[in-house]
Amino acid sequence: MDGINKFNEFAALHRTQLESSAIPVHFWPALYRKLSTDIFDAGEALQLMLIDYDEDEEQDPAQDDDSPNPVFALGVVREQGVKAGDPQAIYLVDHAWTFRLNSARQQLEQHPQLADRMSAITGVDLELEDRIEKILRRLWKYCQAYSIGSEGLSDEDRQPIWYVMDEVGSAVNHSDDPNFRLVPLLYLNTQTTYSVLFPIRDCEAGDQVTRDVVEYVAKEAPQRAALLLPWRDADLTGESFLQVEPQSDYFTSGHTPETYPKNNTDPLPARLRCDPLKVYAQYEVVRQHLTSPEFILVSNEDEADVLWLTHHFKNFEEFAAQSPGKFINQFPFEYVITIKDLLSIVGRRAAKEHHNGLTLETYPSWLPTTYNLSTELKEFAAYYQARAVKGLDNHWIVKPWNLARGLDTHITDNIKQIVRLPATGPKIAQKYIERPVLFKREELEGSVKFDIRYVILLKSVNPLKAYVYRKFFLRFANHPFSLDHFDDYEKHYTVMNYQEEAQLHHVKCDDFLTLWQEQYPNSDWSALELQICKMLEEVLQCARQADPPCGLAPCAQSRALYAADIMLRWKDDEEKEIEPQLLEINWTPDCKRACDYYPDFFNDIFRLLFLDEDNDDCFRLLTADN
Repeated sequence: MDGINKFNEFAALHRTQLESSAIPVHFWPALYRKLSTDIFDAGEALQLMLIDYDEDEEQDPAQDDDSPNPVFALGVVREQGVKAGDPQAIYLVDHAWTFRLNSARQQLEQHPQLADRMSAITGVDLELEDRIEKILRRLWKYCQAYSIGSEGLSDEDRQPIWYVMDEVGSAVNHSDDPNFRLVPLLYLNTQTTYSVLFPIRDCEAGDQVTRDVVEYVAKEAPQRAALLLPWRDADLTGESFLQVEPQSDYFTSGHTPETYPKNNTDPLPARLRCDPLKVYAQYEVVRQHLTSPEFILVSNEDEADVLWLTHHFKNFEEFAAQSPGKFINQFPFEYVITIKDLLSIVGRRAAKEHHNGLTLETYPSWLPTTYNLSTELKEFAAYYQARAVKGLDNHWIVKPWNLARGLDTHITDNIKQIVRLPATGPKIAQKYIERPVLFKREELEGSVKFDIRYVILLKSVNPLKAYVYRKFFLRFANHPFSLDHFDDYEKHYTVMNYQEEAQLHHVKCDDFLTLWQEQYPNSDWSALELQICKMLEEVLQCARQADPPCGLAPCAQSRALYAADIMLRWKDDEEKEIEPQLLEINWTPDCKRACDYYPDFFNDIFRLLFLDEDNDDCFRLLTADN
């Protein structure tokens, strides 16, 4: 009776997992027994087999780093076979290696036994000098991922955890017509993660054990061939890589419904009053640095004239009706420029054609080529392969839509890695800037990547009126740039604020301009700034081209501050022509450093946004409709 009670407890505790993984109920008792007594008995019915490839086989994995062909197979050896109805025919698979991507190379380098085991699983020669690099390239047909979603965890703690199954699990190969399933399971009693292998149809002795590695995708789905690239080659160069703007429901999916005032478009006039404007600010930096006597901080939203919020506001129609004299620091549907995948869609509205047929460069040229790996995976794979045929650089930076600070962001030229990364959440693939304009740091004896942050002040959508803050901000990498070692964060990224041991290299705007003139005497910064401003004006014009929810909505009471992150690239191989590249536009950006450098930063901005005091020394008019 005690055993029955314990099984019932197990079933109750794990029911959500068992049902969501569709593990048949008749397997549950045996699964409980094997988990609770640590029984790994797959070897009684199944056997590991080394696949022997012919000498003339084109894709022997021992010879080809990018071969999708497996090294091992798993076969049924039990004489009576394995039956799907046998309640004992469920097998535990251990995990040989659990890791986060940013530390994978380091773990392999520091633990030779782990590297030896991964060499054996992936078929990489133990004696090769660059075997760790080869393991990392081959890893993508062997690893799986999960995330921990417990409440209270930071974004860092929620980062995906990848794992490689033991030799048995890693030898279960792909088939479009599989006979087994292989699913992960967290055994809550010990907080240990396993994989679970069980048959879905009867198998005879001698059959190879297979699974559908992308079982969640329909056989006829257009993206299936791209998803299967780690396991099966496919020539997609005949497929179209053109990108078409999605319907309006794409812009609203996953977002809280938003309202906007339909007849409240004329901007509020400047305040002609003696009393200071009352400001309710959720952002601590505003509360510390808004010191101008024209404004007074209040702790109650109801009595405020200006709401400066750090949470997304959605009910603009109601706000206009109930508080017609108040300002708010957001525009309806501004996420069309502040979310990475939507920004790329909006930016493409500036293009007259999709790409140059000879160079494959996409337009507009200031927007790095960007594909949505959820909705445009087939198109991305076709574009990647088209570039490969022409011998063009194929390094990509893969980013989550909705995370900042470089979290779960990876740089690679390995398409098999790229198509696997969305397993940890929706992502875009953006062409990595392989020829960035660099900045020489004397103390490093080398030149590093840098990016430029321009603060955008949006006062009105219709008519469009926007400014940039003249004092831009700079961020620098800490290691000299080269097109390799993409897991070296301080070489390829410029955001060092959140890296505990990273040095923050500070250079003020005016000092940078002096150094720029020394390093690039033939590139006038004022001309570059004109290009940057034209680019930012274009993206704002694009953002209001379409009606909501596909574009910004006008709202008389809205004012906003955004930060545009920009890099510079060499447009030509001779490094004569520089072109800005818009990486992203940030909502509620961190402005602490701006205030440290320029103590009147928020005083000037609030005067511009809410009192119409246009200070030419601080702001440059970006665009203003007549």
